[in-house]
Amino acid sequence: MRLTTMADYALRLLMYVAQRPERLCTIAEVAQTHAISEAHLMKVTNLLGRSGWIETVRGKGGGMRLAHAPHDVNIGAVVRTIEPDFDLVECFATGGNCMLTGQCRLAGALGGALQAFMAHLDGFTLADLLPAPDLPPGAGRPIRFEQRRLA
Repeated sequence: MRLTTMADYALRLLMYVAQRPERLCTIAEVAQTHAISEAHLMKVTNLLGRSGWIETVRGKGGGMRLAHAPHDVNIGAVVRTIEPDFDLVECFATGGNCMLTGQCRLAGALGGALQAFMAHLDGFTLADLLPAPDLPPGAGRPIRFEQRRLA
């Protein structure tokens, strides 16, 4: 499973804005901080705003801020909003023409993996991705991943 650049940028933008709740943030400052194209970030900002994850204020002195508290922003839900589809293989897509449809178990295996991936993301909020208040800037909370051996 690989997320698109849009999802990566969206999560970076949300983390940046969440760390500055006292003020409006601009596309230019987020783009400069993360070395991201302002044009790409504008698309992400527009999508996040239309989806209700951020509030945008137009005009001089405008910018963006979170529309919800960080602990109310579920990472799995954000990814579902941003990602255009989760068609890992052709048979997941509507109108796929795979010759093995109905005779193969790959779709079930990949479907289960996708569900596990999204369930894992559903276990995190934006607050979980932010640095702890007592840590210096740039240091974050470690996220532990479970490793399981396949039998």
